[in-house]
Amino acid sequence: MGADAAEPKRGALSSLAVFFERRALVMLALGFASGLPNLLIFDTLSLWLRDAGLSLKVISIFALATLAYSLKFLWAPLVDRTQVPILTRWLGHRRSWMVVTQVLVMLGLWLISGADPAGNLGLMAAFAVFVGFTASTQDIVIDAWRIEAAAVEKQGAMAAAYQWGYRIAMIVAGAAPLVLADRFNWNISYAVMAALMGIGLAGALAAPREKAHAVRPIHAEGVPSRPALELPEWLARLALFALGGLIVGSGLAADASLLAAGLRGLGFPAAAEGIAAAWEMKPEGVYFQLSAVVIGLLVIVLAACPIPGVRTRPGVYLATALGEPLRDFVVRYKGVAALILALICVYRLSDFVLNIMNPFYADLGYTKTEIAEVRKVFGVIMTVLGVGLGGWAVVRLGLLRALVVGAFAGPLSNLVFAWLAMQGPQLSALFIAIGVDNVASGFSGTCLIAYMSSLTSVGFTATQYALFSSLYALPGKLIASQSGRIVESSAAAADRGGAFAPLKGLFGALPPEAYAAGAAKSQVTTAALGAGYVVFFLYSALIGVAAIVLAFVVAARQGRLEARAP
Repeated sequence: MGADAAEPKRGALSSLAVFFERRALVMLALGFASGLPNLLIFDTLSLWLRDAGLSLKVISIFALATLAYSLKFLWAPLVDRTQVPILTRWLGHRRSWMVVTQVLVMLGLWLISGADPAGNLGLMAAFAVFVGFTASTQDIVIDAWRIEAAAVEKQGAMAAAYQWGYRIAMIVAGAAPLVLADRFNWNISYAVMAALMGIGLAGALAAPREKAHAVRPIHAEGVPSRPALELPEWLARLALFALGGLIVGSGLAADASLLAAGLRGLGFPAAAEGIAAAWEMKPEGVYFQLSAVVIGLLVIVLAACPIPGVRTRPGVYLATALGEPLRDFVVRYKGVAALILALICVYRLSDFVLNIMNPFYADLGYTKTEIAEVRKVFGVIMTVLGVGLGGWAVVRLGLLRALVVGAFAGPLSNLVFAWLAMQGPQLSALFIAIGVDNVASGFSGTCLIAYMSSLTSVGFTATQYALFSSLYALPGKLIASQSGRIVESSAAAADRGGAFAPLKGLFGALPPEAYAAGAAKSQVTTAALGAGYVVFFLYSALIGVAAIVLAFVVAARQGRLEARAP
């Protein structure tokens, strides 16, 4: 679709009006439908399983039910190309898929509501996997409809409305089932949640048709049909495809349970144990996980590649369905495609490394109640505000300008945490830091969603966006694995009189409870631990500079590229 470098600026009030348009209101309902099943099969279900007397080890395996969300780019081409009989003619391509997937999610939740985890755990697991697959497919379609149903300059508002609906659903799915389970039982609770999917169904039926959709042809002219030879080739390619997906999923989910189970089933128990042990190594396991993602993607590429020197229908179909979306993107953004992908990968790097915030708040001396109230109540409100500001900025400033502004959000908000580290357990300071960070993350997240949406093209919308959204967090996963090590090694260096030792003077006036428990666990002084956190937050802000530089470079180059486009 392309971000228009010459987007007209809107007035402040007219920029807000876009949030009340029909498409944005529909997007609110669709965002709710997207967020509801995710939490129900990932977080809330674990409490039901625990109530049923299952072990934590068994419960943790159920997290794999959400694996489909990480792998959805694998079947996104099917969603782009396949029409739903009868419904497509009536509702249009995207809305027909939305209705089908929402009905299937509703069915899956209803089946879960009738299951008994104590009596038939395997059946409940199968239902949870079914919901994960259909819900992730629903996400593919909702994203594609959002992109195809609105102009580029309105993608910020659409992304904001989606996130608002999603967050409302997360609150509902996290609280309402527990209340209903207390009042009645878990079965009734999940039956009610299945009924709530009707909100998304109503949104899909009320949604206008997408502005543009085209099924790109696959040219197999001149390739003879040989069913007897094609069937084994299809089976071999799909087996490789499934193997690659399993390897990728094991890496993305940081869980090798399914991969290890497959190896045991094939008669390789030693390899299964080795894989499981490698995944659990700290912190080296993350390197094995990321290597698995790369290896799995290579296997998928191999499954889709044509046989050298031989044109076959399976090779043509798979190479076109999976390769053409990427080729289309590279051709359209020739000379800047690699920079765009790099920007997507590092844009929110400063946010992804903040995976030790709860330990930080606890080390600083805040109580669990204070952390919960500020993060889960005030923090949610500030995130909603940030999401809205991001959508408004895309409309008011234009997509590329808003993208550049959003690149500053992560690094600057992380500097506020460096300030918080020096304040001690002051509740007002916690409100300020979490407020600034959540507004900034909501703003930048909306800008990134709108930008990734603008990069897609008609016919490949679902596939291209699924690729962007599935892979953009990978670098953050690698770097985030080192966060705790950076804090503790910096604290130890400060205690030894190294380069960070002068920072210890910033913590002399803090109350004695600040960092006391954390310092004892890390075997450093309280001032040194404070210095370690300050170094970490400065580091997290510094790595965000890469996103700022890339945002300026990409905005300039992409703007020139689109200005020359006919």
